[in-house]
Amino acid sequence: MADSTGKKSGIGFFEGVKAEFKKVTWPDRQATVKQSIAVVAISVVVGVIIAVLDYFIQFGVNFLTSL
Repeated sequence: MADSTGKKSGIGFFEGVKAEFKKVTWPDRQATVKQSIAVVAISVVVGVIIAVLDYFIQFGVNFLTSL
């Protein structure tokens, strides 16, 4: 079952990957820093929102179970 076509297609795959990487336009340092700061800030805001919602839901469930 093993033949040499698998090896050729593997080499062709990596050549294709190399060609595609040459087409990529990578962001400059300033854009990367801005996007990283935005991701961290949004993550913190979403984390705070989830924490506040969790607190109020927990308060509501505790209130309902204590009746």
